[in-house]
Amino acid sequence: MIDYELGKRRYVISGVAIGIIAIYIIRLFTLQILSDDYKKNADSNAFLKRVEFPSRGAIYDRNGKLMVYNQAAYDIMVVMNETHNLDTLDFCRSIGISKDYFIKRMSDIKDRSKNPGYSRFTQQTFMTQLDEEEFAMFHEKMYRFPGFYIQKRFIRQYNYNAAAHVLGDVAEVSPADIEEDEYYQPGDLIGKLGVERSYEKVLRGEKGMKILLRDAHGRVQGNYQNGKFDQRPIPGKNLTLSIDVELQELGERLMKHKIGSIVCIEPSTGEVLAMVSSPTYDPRMMVGRKRGKTTRELQRDPFKPLLNRSIMGQYPPGSTFKTSQGLTFLSEGIIDSHTAYSCHRGFNFRGLHVGCHGHGSPLAIIPAISTSCNGFFCWGLYHMLGAKSKYGTVQKAMNTWRDYMVSMGFGYKLGIDLPGEKRGLIPNAEFYDKAYKGSWNGLTIISISIGQGEVNLTPLQIANLGATIANRGYYYVPHVVRKVQDEPLDTTYTRKHVTKATKEAYELIVAGMRSSVERGTCRRANRSDYAACGKTGTAQNRGRDHSVFMGFAPKDNPKIAVAVYVENGGWGADYGVPLGSLMMEKYINGKLSAASEAQAQVFENRKISYGSTSR
Repeated sequence: MIDYELGKRRYVISGVAIGIIAIYIIRLFTLQILSDDYKKNADSNAFLKRVEFPSRGAIYDRNGKLMVYNQAAYDIMVVMNETHNLDTLDFCRSIGISKDYFIKRMSDIKDRSKNPGYSRFTQQTFMTQLDEEEFAMFHEKMYRFPGFYIQKRFIRQYNYNAAAHVLGDVAEVSPADIEEDEYYQPGDLIGKLGVERSYEKVLRGEKGMKILLRDAHGRVQGNYQNGKFDQRPIPGKNLTLSIDVELQELGERLMKHKIGSIVCIEPSTGEVLAMVSSPTYDPRMMVGRKRGKTTRELQRDPFKPLLNRSIMGQYPPGSTFKTSQGLTFLSEGIIDSHTAYSCHRGFNFRGLHVGCHGHGSPLAIIPAISTSCNGFFCWGLYHMLGAKSKYGTVQKAMNTWRDYMVSMGFGYKLGIDLPGEKRGLIPNAEFYDKAYKGSWNGLTIISISIGQGEVNLTPLQIANLGATIANRGYYYVPHVVRKVQDEPLDTTYTRKHVTKATKEAYELIVAGMRSSVERGTCRRANRSDYAACGKTGTAQNRGRDHSVFMGFAPKDNPKIAVAVYVENGGWGADYGVPLGSLMMEKYINGKLSAASEAQAQVFENRKISYGSTSR
């Protein structure tokens, strides 16, 4: 009799066996044909792939002076699979670390949450940026420490203690950097601030690869096939900045012991000639393994030296803003060159008083700019926002005003080639409708006409205003990089931006600024060798007022536009005008006269007391 149950079992057992064999065959096919995991492991045993780091692009000032260059540094790399019979204590003594640090570092390397690219067969970064002396000491003993290798790379060095906020610095990549760009591996360096950050992909170059052949014991035998498959690193491209390092150094001298900024722009190109943010720091402090400690100390400083106030500081522009108001009122036909307003120690209307200093009255636009009359510009804004026959509503008038301000580069980021730029604030009708529930008029917001109230600008925007007036109605986006090696400059920085104001309006404002230097509030900038134009600003503050200056020189074919902002500096003429004048003289003449150098030393040593601050 046939045993059907036994036959069924035989089929089941055969099916299971065939299934297991099929699974093994599929798995072997996947591992050996479809997957390269085994190949990688085999290659890792036979080959040592050593990354060759490129030299980072050098950075020069506009006159060809080398500002940032490279110096060799060395990383200690480890292949975990080769660290047999390691004398841990001897290793730690050789590089000056504790055993606890060694254990933690090795653990972190193996932790895939901290080091996603970990493989025990490939080189991992153990310690970075050894200097020449540390490298020499370790290299002598390296034969004692199997699995550890030296990897050469480059770190930044600085020729000048200047322009730290513009240059920025480099540091080890963060997990976010690695996730964002597969080019980077743990231990790699990346630009963190300044042009090092914004031009990172240009400066970094491309890594190379050297393939070395190893024997069964992991010992390097030489280049694989005489280097046939090696890839040479491609050096990063050099940058030429628009910064004049000597002008930058003067600006930083003048701003010692002060909080604020100086920004200088070449009007004809938008190139930033100097960008001073004070307090500052020595960029040489941010090199190597000491960078972390230095950064923490700077972050704890209550005066915030890491903050680039030139593009991040948002301040009331004070009376420098009156130039933009005059341009708007003239272009809109609210006033003309002969329109005169009275000013009896300020603007007085319907119980509202906005104070002003003593000067002649009534005034037209040129003497109003020259004397920095508050009353004139308050009346101008009041009449513009109240011109219902022209605009219909105060909201439409307000947004027309806003459009002029935006066309002059206010209210939005200008787009400078540095990270972290702030936009400032230019209010519009919706802003005030929300703030006052739709019930407001020109008197409600009269303070914006003199650069107070809700208006905030960055020092860069104030300097760009000076450049725009110097050009009589247009500007180029300010930029700190003048040239990238073998590449054209981005068209963002070569495209002309024309404002809404008329050329005739600009000529009147220029005349007012020239008059201010000859006989008005900017007399300390008056010179016999070139014609400067300027406008003071005294921005109200809860404590002592901020001292502000905006100007350019020469009047015709201008070479430099300047903005100076000194927190708690008092009147615009106290600090803003003399510092701005010194910067213009230095750039135009190439040096300071003996008298001007003596004046510069006075301001360099003059301190403004800020007490403890959270700025």
